[in-house]
Amino acid sequence: MFLMHYKRLLTLIDSVSSYLSVGLDVGADFTWMSIALPNGSFIGKPFKILHSDPSSRDLAVTKIKEAQEAYSLKSRCFLESTGIYHIPLLYFLRDKGFDCSVINPIITKNSTNINIRKLHNDKFDSKKAALVGLNVSLKTSILPDDSVVDLRNLVRDYYYFKDLQSAVVLKLTAELKVSFPSYAKVFSKITTQSSLKLLSSYPLAADMLTAPKADIVKIIRNTAHFGEAYALCKYDAILAAAQDAAVFGRALPSNAVRIRLYVDTYQQYQKHLDELLKTLHETVEKLQDTPIYNQICLLQSLRGIGFLSAVVLIAEMGDFKLFSSPKKLYAYFGLDPAVKQSGKLNGDKVHMSKRGSSLARRILHMIALNNVKIDKGSGTPVNPAVYDYYTRKCSSKKKTVAMGAVMHKICNIIFAMLRDSKPFEVITPEEHCRRFAAEHPDKVRKTA
Repeated sequence: MFLMHYKRLLTLIDSVSSYLSVGLDVGADFTWMSIALPNGSFIGKPFKILHSDPSSRDLAVTKIKEAQEAYSLKSRCFLESTGIYHIPLLYFLRDKGFDCSVINPIITKNSTNINIRKLHNDKFDSKKAALVGLNVSLKTSILPDDSVVDLRNLVRDYYYFKDLQSAVVLKLTAELKVSFPSYAKVFSKITTQSSLKLLSSYPLAADMLTAPKADIVKIIRNTAHFGEAYALCKYDAILAAAQDAAVFGRALPSNAVRIRLYVDTYQQYQKHLDELLKTLHETVEKLQDTPIYNQICLLQSLRGIGFLSAVVLIAEMGDFKLFSSPKKLYAYFGLDPAVKQSGKLNGDKVHMSKRGSSLARRILHMIALNNVKIDKGSGTPVNPAVYDYYTRKCSSKKKTVAMGAVMHKICNIIFAMLRDSKPFEVITPEEHCRRFAAEHPDKVRKTA
């Protein structure tokens, strides 16, 4: 009995913080700061830090140091993740020698209220962050290396412009559906170089009909590089589509303005994408002989993961050493299930939490799709193991659910590759058992 009580006492002592907790509720232009003692009481009133005022920032540093000296305790600063606004303050305090951590705003939001009244303001939130920080078991974010942040910035901007470009393509497609309905059948995509050049020069069907044949053929030949015969064939298709548009189409002067604008915008976005991709390659090359570079190269051994996908996963993941199991990787990417269960309410439908990196989930979904494809040339699955797994899941689950399971499997593969520092290879179950027996003879004997 005494031993049990002694263990409880030790647990209680370990759970109590022995530091000052500095809670910071960060805004765009200012931050509220509260300092809490280990017993949960506060030192003074919340202090307002003006980001643009050096004296205000220095005074905040002074207040923390004075509290440390007065109570002979070290301090830990806790900032809610706010996207970008917390970054300057975070690095400012870290450079001043303070222990800084970033906490997920979901944690503070879902933490127990310190006031029974419904109250929400920045001062209160800073106090709440300080109290949350007193929990020694609190999970905080670790600051990634500058190289990881660099890659993360570049890939997020790349997909930002990629999404903007996709939106412009939808606008252009809709515009052509009205003014030039059959044009989409002429080219494999309306965004080919030949198509964009023609639409920029002759945006309406009437412009195509009145344009000299030699000019249109020249544009196609110079941009497509398939020869005269190909250009003449495409000209005939364009002429037929333009004649059809004269019967079934509605073209106004504003349509021409909009088409030219969409084409120009698409090309501008493409320049941004090309520049970002070039910079990404240069940034990765500078990281040669580093763990990040090796991990990017390693991931590309899995079919369906190219250079860009590998960079996205490593950039969004950060330090792989933080993930001790595949489940932690699921949760970080937002692939873990969100279960709603309370009293008699039992949530039968389980969905992804989607609280992690949306960009990483997007890439994982694309990788999953690539790994369940059938190779057109050979007629065999690109990844037989993943394909068989997918078809088995489809026999009892919806395709969307089965695809979610494939994303989990891809996560498992990625985790194993990075953990073992080994490239991916497709092996049969028999070969897998043989290798396992060779590497773990003791375990095989026990099961036998």
